[in-house]
Amino acid sequence: MSYPSIQAKPEILGPVSNSFIALSVLVALFMNGLPWGGIWLMLRPDFVAVVMLYWCLHKPVRIGIGLTWAVGILADVADASLFGQHALAYTLLAFGGVVLHRRLQMFDLRQQTVQVFWIFAVTYAVYALVNWQINGYMVWLYFLGCLTSTLVWMPLSIMLQTMGQKRVDHERRHRERRP
Repeated sequence: MSYPSIQAKPEILGPVSNSFIALSVLVALFMNGLPWGGIWLMLRPDFVAVVMLYWCLHKPVRIGIGLTWAVGILADVADASLFGQHALAYTLLAFGGVVLHRRLQMFDLRQQTVQVFWIFAVTYAVYALVNWQINGYMVWLYFLGCLTSTLVWMPLSIMLQTMGQKRVDHERRHRERRP
């Protein structure tokens, strides 16, 4: 079975607009706000974490730890969770993404997915530890969301890559410049 490789395309890609990045984060916030219940709530992937990690890996200069912290505060307010819980987890996620972005971009998407699992595992461990400190017990089912977030990584990466990048057709541009 052949897996798609985002980095191996021979075409030249233009820069991603800031409005597209902001729109993808807003859509992820809305996806996290969908009414999930029961076991589905534990299986729900953290769409904001997936999108923020994607942008930290691919645009670490534009999306960094500070912006990820601010999005985490918005996620805390939107999720009505403990104030700062998502911000702390997303900050660690962004740190891992920014520090490891060069290394992770060397892998194809299938290998990236395996590596990204460990970043998500740290993020979900923070959720579980905060819940343990507040409630006095550990919720082990939090880690099911880690698995589903990892499963969402590949299709979401392909979707963001294809939607966000503007392809530059140099042959067409070169022909237009000739008199």
